Formats: sequence, C-alpha cells, structure tokens
Amino acid sequence: MSDNSRPLRVAIVGAGPAGIYAADALMKSDTAKDRGVSIDLFERMPAPFGLIRYGVAPDHPRIKGIITALHKVLDKPQVRLLGNVDYGTDITLADLKKHYDAVIFSTGATDDRSLDIPGIDLEGSYGAAQFVAWYDGHPDFPRTWPLDAEKVAVIGVGNVALDVARVLAKTGDELLPTEIPDNVYQGLKANKAVEVHVFGRRGPAQAKFTPLELKELDHSPNIEVIVNPEDIEYDEGSAVARRGSKITDQVATIIENYAIREPKQGAIHKLFLHFFESPVEILGENGKVVGLRTERTELDGTGNVKPTGKFTDWEVGAVYRAVGYLSDNLPEIPFDAQAGVIPNEAGRVFDEGEQLIGIYTTGWIKRGPVGLIGHTKGDANETVDCILKDMEAGKLNEPAEPGEDAVVELLESKNIPYTTWDGWYRLDEHERALGAAEGRERIKVVEREDMLAASEPHKVARPSA
Repeated sequence: MSDNSRPLRVAIVGAGPAGIYAADALMKSDTAKDRGVSIDLFERMPAPFGLIRYGVAPDHPRIKGIITALHKVLDKPQVRLLGNVDYGTDITLADLKKHYDAVIFSTGATDDRSLDIPGIDLEGSYGAAQFVAWYDGHPDFPRTWPLDAEKVAVIGVGNVALDVARVLAKTGDELLPTEIPDNVYQGLKANKAVEVHVFGRRGPAQAKFTPLELKELDHSPNIEVIVNPEDIEYDEGSAVARRGSKITDQVATIIENYAIREPKQGAIHKLFLHFFESPVEILGENGKVVGLRTERTELDGTGNVKPTGKFTDWEVGAVYRAVGYLSDNLPEIPFDAQAGVIPNEAGRVFDEGEQLIGIYTTGWIKRGPVGLIGHTKGDANETVDCILKDMEAGKLNEPAEPGEDAVVELLESKNIPYTTWDGWYRLDEHERALGAAEGRERIKVVEREDMLAASEPHKVARPSA
C-alpha cells in the first residue's frame, strides 16, 4: 500500500505544455491539500516549454505568451524541473519506478507523419516539422537549410502548413525583430522563394486553419494571398459544417474574401491557397524535386471529395509536407505505431490489455497531434483524475526510494549535467541580454553547450527579480 504519510511523488517525462498542465492539475487537486504532492518534471532539452519553444513560429508572440502561464506553474515549490535528462538513456523506467508513485509520459510529437506518394524521398522534399525545428533554433537539427527554390509547394491545410508557408514567403528582415538566432536570419535573408503554393485535397469548408492564423497571412506587406475563385465550392456537407461551426464559417469567409479581392499592390511574394488538389506524385530530375503533380477532386455531397481524373503538374523546386506530427516510440513503453500514440484509456497506459500500474500519459502522445495547445489541459485533468482514483484504490506504484534527494543523487552519480528551473531563469536572462544588445526582446540560444553554459547546471541561486 502507498505511504500516505508523505507527499504523493509523481514524475512527468516531458516539460512542454502537456506535462506542465499535468503538474498544475496535480497541485490543484484535493490530494495536494490533504497529503501534499511532490512533482519532478524531466525534460530532454536543457530548457522547458517544449512545443512553445521549438514548435511555434517566431512571429507568433501571442501563442508564445502561453509561457507566462506555464511559468507560474513551474514557480510553485511543489514542482521541480530536471532538464537535459533523456528518458531511456540518462534515466530508465526502472529508475522512475524506484523513486515515484506514478509516472506520466508527456513527450509530445516532434517527427513528421509520412506521406506515401512517389518522389517523397527526392532531394528537396522535406517534412514541415524539420523545417520548423530549424527556424525555431532546435539544437538537435542542422544549422543551415537549403532555401534555393524560387517556387515552393506546401502540402496540408492546417496551421503548421500556414506557418511554413508564411515563414517561406516573408523576408528575412521581416522576421529579424523576433527571437530567431543569427543562423536562421542569415538563411531566411538568402531565401530565393517568391511563390509559395499551399495544397489541400478538399475545399474551404474542410480546411483546418484557424481564422486568426489565416488572416495573419495578409499582414505582411510583402505577401499577396491568392485564391482561385473556382476553388470556392460547397456542397450540402460543407453547408452543414459551416452552420455547425463558427470557426469553419469564418475560415470559409476569409478564403472567399481572398478569392474576390483586387491584387495587392507592392507585394513582392505570392502565396497561393489551392483547394481540391490532391498531391499524387513529387516529380524529380537527377534525384531532385522539379515539380508536384496533383489530381483535381470534387465534392461528393457529404463534404468529402472524389477524384476527377484531371491532373496538373506544378513547377516547384521544393515540397514541404505538413500532414501531421508523429510521436516517438519510447523505450520500455508500449506504442501504437498506426495511431502514433501510447495505448491508453483516459490516460492509464495499457499493454496488450493489461494496465501498467503507475504508468500514465497525457498530451499528443496520449491522443495524437490534434487540437490547439489549450486542449491539452483537458487531457491533463483526465489523466490526473485517473492517478488520484488509482491512489485511492491502492493501485499506484510502490517506490523503494521516494525521497526527493534520491533521484538527484542518482543523476549526480551518473555525472549528468541536469538543468533546473533556476537555470532557466539564467538562460532566459542571457537570451534577453543578447536581444537587448540588438534592440530585440530576445535572441534564442541554439547550441546545447551554450544553453548549458548559460543555465549553469546544478547551481541553485535564483537571480533576483
């Protein structure tokens, strides 16, 4: 039976929004008031915040503002950040079971879903997630990116596709005031793209954009958004979708307005939104991308589409697929490769029908990479509710060494230079100082070694506010 005389010890693997929301839910629970909770957030990167730091476009400060709310959670004394610690390498499942009553996996999704069409492996064919990681300064990705194509295709009609298209269509100088590091600025400054084509196989009423992001495309004086009026088409299923969702209706209306307006004066780059074009092949010569072939589709009455047999070849020198993220398969944890998630019921992890005692999941690796960042709050609440019910039923793990010092001693015995929440304050201060020197709010540090140097692993004195 669990020892109720001490705080409930919970490890959370992954310090992005999902993991931090789970920590917040635990701290707001009745158990936190009655028994107390003690939470350790393990993060592979030296810095926290996951998708917010490494998956959101740099010209989206509104979304990055979510960090302010996450900051308040990590400031709480019941939660401790242990960064630069890689699950499966630096710390194992056996280690976690030895020290915690429950373990929550919230490692998100960082890879690209595959797109099974001919030519996908040609030089110049990229996954959007890799490009996002490059322009967001992720230390585990290359420092340079080939941006020599004048015409570029983006496959997908979600917000990631819009981010990729917008970053490709903007000038480097437009993005300089953001937190992008110098290598990204230099790369974007040399970008040769003047036309960006975004392709969706269905219509405006089926696009997964959000209205604000769709409108933002037009905020740049250098970008003209173009929609073919022939792509404004709806069937009964589309009409039902518009009536049933304010967001769907807004998105369709914005796309309609792009289709009927006059050409934008002074815009040096064109961004095309193509609908009813299903990508069927990436065309290549000498191993490199030279085009994209699409098949025209048409609505079938239900909001879905059927092929028409009419094909078009688009001359492009690069293709980015933004068809969804894919989670990593974690060591010693079951994984559904088809769905890209950890098999679970309401956050309880199952392996071949058997519940794994004390093992839970939340966020994208729990439900798949869909929805907005805020949706992970509901995931976290559901998972934490399961943990607390299992605690009441005596179904949690029984750790041999639940003391807070034990896991730190383990990391130090392995000579792992783990970072802390206090270290984030130092890195944050360092990045802001780099930005201030150039009249910018922040310049992101890219190299892992530089992040560690600024964070000063193991040092505990927090700078004064």
